[in-house]
Amino acid sequence: MRSTEPSRGSAEAASVERIRDAAIVRFGRDGFSAGLRVIAADAGVTAGLVVHHFGSKGGLRQACDEHVLSVIRAEKLKAATTGSAAGMIAQLAEVEQFAPMALYAVRSLQTGGRLATEFVEQMVRDAEQYLAAGVEAGVIKPSRDPAARARYLAYQSLGSLLLWATIRSDALTGDFAAALRELSDEVTPPALELFTQGLFVDRSMLDDYLMYVPDPPVGPAAP
Repeated sequence: MRSTEPSRGSAEAASVERIRDAAIVRFGRDGFSAGLRVIAADAGVTAGLVVHHFGSKGGLRQACDEHVLSVIRAEKLKAATTGSAAGMIAQLAEVEQFAPMALYAVRSLQTGGRLATEFVEQMVRDAEQYLAAGVEAGVIKPSRDPAARARYLAYQSLGSLLLWATIRSDALTGDFAAALRELSDEVTPPALELFTQGLFVDRSMLDDYLMYVPDPPVGPAAP
């Protein structure tokens, strides 16, 4: 695949970005069956120019994946390292602008396959990095297993998005930005409560489990 970050001038870079952004919107709206010609029309260019910049439809999708993941990583890094209510509120106020990328992520998860697996695994790796940055910044508590925590949170985030998109299938074909705003308003308060205050009143359940893991009981459980 040809580089999606050309160094031959701003005009070419703008053309690449315009095609990539149009593809993110079109793939999110119609799925990955969308053809290069319709994406080219959305971007106001020829299909030949799409091939010139990205080599193939697979190359274009890879570029879209990379961009969506980079934006998610950057926003999550800001949230994980600032610990600022003002910063969080500013991000929430702009949630609609991330609608095309959220819808693109939904389509990737729904499609499945190798590219979806790579998308998820990269998101897990990114989560581990920005959580580590948050720990270093003193905003997030350390974990006994940072990699496992990152994977759980990535699965939780992507899984809840996919579940919501499944039961709100109307949002995929309607005003997805407005629907995403509704979702954000609905889940943000309980999520913040859970992450900042915790769920259980003490850590006895964790301690009991950690004692159980190396020496589980043998035979049927006691009545």
